[in-house]
Amino acid sequence: MQDNEITDTAAADVPAQEQHSLWLALVPLVVLFVLLGYNVAVYGDDSLSGANQTALILAAAVAAATSLRLGTRWDEIQEVILENIRAATPAILILLMVGALVGTWLIGGIVPTMIYYGLQIFNPAIFIFSCCVLTSVASIVIGSSWSTSATLGVALISIGYTLGFNPGLVAGAIISGAYFGDKLSPLSDTTNLASGVTGVDLFTHIRYLTLTTIPSILITLVFYLIVGFVLGTPDAHESTTAETQALLAENFALSPFLLIVPAVVIYLIVKRVAALPALFVGVLLGMAAALVLQYPLLEKLTATYGNIYQVIMQAVYGEISVVSGNAVLDELLTSGGMAGMLDTIWLIITAMAFGGVMEASGFLQKITHTLISRVRGTGGLVTATAGTCLLTNVSASDQYLAIVVPGRMFTRAYKERGLAPQNLSRTLEDCGTVTSVLVPWNTCGAFHAGVLGVATLSYAPWALFCLISPFMTLLFAWANIRIAKA
Repeated sequence: MQDNEITDTAAADVPAQEQHSLWLALVPLVVLFVLLGYNVAVYGDDSLSGANQTALILAAAVAAATSLRLGTRWDEIQEVILENIRAATPAILILLMVGALVGTWLIGGIVPTMIYYGLQIFNPAIFIFSCCVLTSVASIVIGSSWSTSATLGVALISIGYTLGFNPGLVAGAIISGAYFGDKLSPLSDTTNLASGVTGVDLFTHIRYLTLTTIPSILITLVFYLIVGFVLGTPDAHESTTAETQALLAENFALSPFLLIVPAVVIYLIVKRVAALPALFVGVLLGMAAALVLQYPLLEKLTATYGNIYQVIMQAVYGEISVVSGNAVLDELLTSGGMAGMLDTIWLIITAMAFGGVMEASGFLQKITHTLISRVRGTGGLVTATAGTCLLTNVSASDQYLAIVVPGRMFTRAYKERGLAPQNLSRTLEDCGTVTSVLVPWNTCGAFHAGVLGVATLSYAPWALFCLISPFMTLLFAWANIRIAKA
């Protein structure tokens, strides 16, 4: 998703950091939290349309002004900002491609087909549970939570919406499964990064990670199972499902053969084809499916969007809707294309700018070094590591930095206390990887919110696996459970 080599460079210590006081380092974060909190109160979910981006710019300006007064040169700050944005460029390109993918899969009948057959397969009582299980398996095989959400997640969120479930709950289950698989897959970039930064053998890291990850996912699955049975089956489920399927069949040429398209994309990702070209192939296949199987639909849409060529182009870059006459279904049969991802991309760019200023000024390093100086015992060390991971996700807005920065900082501390490095690598994954998706302005939080169409703060309370994982690793540390010694 991003260039780890660039991230490494951006995370380097700034010599001037020791000259800063802690309260000065905290001022930009306080400004950011106050503005973001007020934005949520005033704008709600619509705060991502510009208010939060503006808050990040203002907080970055406060950090930059403070840093300039302390003697940091503007060109140094700007260089780190540009490096951070460059590191986020692959994520931005993937987001644009996902927007195009969803649009072409809509007019190609692929998403409607997945919804149609999904409604037949899924039992509403275990739907939330099934979402978590399916994305867990897919993410282990694919090795990427992002690709899992962009393919399987898009279909599951649509099915859940049709069944009448809270979108935040469905998205939380999708993300929980996606991050479980992302953590344990040997194909995952974060899994390889955590083991590489700490010098731990990859499979030693994965085996040690299962000690906290398996209990966390089991608790999560039990919770989703209970929630499914408590919510039960909506009274109008059968009639609603039948009506939805009838409207889908009326507007699209549905066929199981259309499921070959997402299968091809998943196969390419499994075969380690990079996400961007794999998704682009999915876009091309979506266009082909529209021309071959959905020609009557395309002709119908020409009344609104122009000729056939314009309809397809509109699906790629802009908003396009298929009107069925059912308000709930019409919302599902609408795509924003690439343009629909621009708010998310804007958020990522401003977040990386804020993170760049915090790094270049040495404020992030000052805060984390202060944490280390107050560490006592194994539990305290793991807690400080976890806090640094979360702080980096919040301030630097990047999950790779949340692995690299604490990994570099704490390696010596773990060694001096006689702890095996896999304790550190596990903590980085349990606290750095999974909390990134809970921060609205982090690249991960912004990505999943954009792809699934659910605000980060709406799904965060339901992403139980991501919430439990940090506490599980802290429990193991403070209770001295399976703490490996060097």
